[in-house]
Amino acid sequence: MTAEERTLPQDSPRGDYMVRASAADTQLRAFAVTGRELTRTAHENHGTSPIATAALGRTMCGALMMADMLKGEDDLLTIKIDGDGPLHGIVVTADNQGHVKGYVHEPDVWLPDRVPGHLNVGGAVGRGTLTVIRDLGLKDPYIGRVDLRTGEIAEDLTYYYVESEQIPSSVGLGVLVDTDGSVLEAGGFVVQLMPDTREEVIDRLEQNLRSIPSVTEMLSRGMSPEQILERVLEGLHPEITETMPVSFRCDCSEERCERGLILLGEKEMREMIEDGREVEMVCQFCGRRYHFSPERIRELLPLAAPVSRQELKEEEPADK
Repeated sequence: MTAEERTLPQDSPRGDYMVRASAADTQLRAFAVTGRELTRTAHENHGTSPIATAALGRTMCGALMMADMLKGEDDLLTIKIDGDGPLHGIVVTADNQGHVKGYVHEPDVWLPDRVPGHLNVGGAVGRGTLTVIRDLGLKDPYIGRVDLRTGEIAEDLTYYYVESEQIPSSVGLGVLVDTDGSVLEAGGFVVQLMPDTREEVIDRLEQNLRSIPSVTEMLSRGMSPEQILERVLEGLHPEITETMPVSFRCDCSEERCERGLILLGEKEMREMIEDGREVEMVCQFCGRRYHFSPERIRELLPLAAPVSRQELKEEEPADK
């Protein structure tokens, strides 16, 4: 996809979208995203509680900005958060075309607010690890892993960049959820220092970051991704270099589910056929349900790995 194809016309209606920018004569690169609709879609797909919605929405917005740094059209970035909190974990996958999907292991989690009006996402996530997997089409993906610092997602991604990739960064994320659980706003920003960034640029950026409102507050004021970056990069001459629509998109299909059935192997597929009941497969990312009759599983059976002689022998009843 070319830059022209990725860019929204100025007169087009704005839904969820992401901007890329540079500042201080390319000494800084930055990203900002608004993801209200894609977070709403995830909430509707999974029936998430407000805390789960906030955790998932923050992670999806972060993943979109990180994935925009990928080079190849088929490259994928996955964020896995494994914590000992009641959410148990979060999985999000994004590409550099503006598509993201994700789920939490336990969507119906409720905790008292950390402080009045602030969801306790860190308590829901708990202590554990954050893993970033970059699938670049090579034999082995690149995997980076750090311990969770707070469970609040943004701080953990900031720490990941510094520790795992040695890129000084600042990540801000926020999701605003109404009292009825509906998503009002979602989005965030990432700012990174390029090599040899001058000290005066770093000082000004740090000053800005200390004085800006929270992402949730900026979004609730109606600030766009461009306006958020103008505030974060104030005095550093930011320049928007690219604009791209973003959305929740799952690429599951009946064919993918069939391949999953085949990978189970002949033995398990025969057991499904003998059971005589329809098999249901549910996509973890979008909740879509696929059904396979015993007859369809029998049609797929020749494609499965055959049962070995040893397995057959182990299934034979012992001689009396």
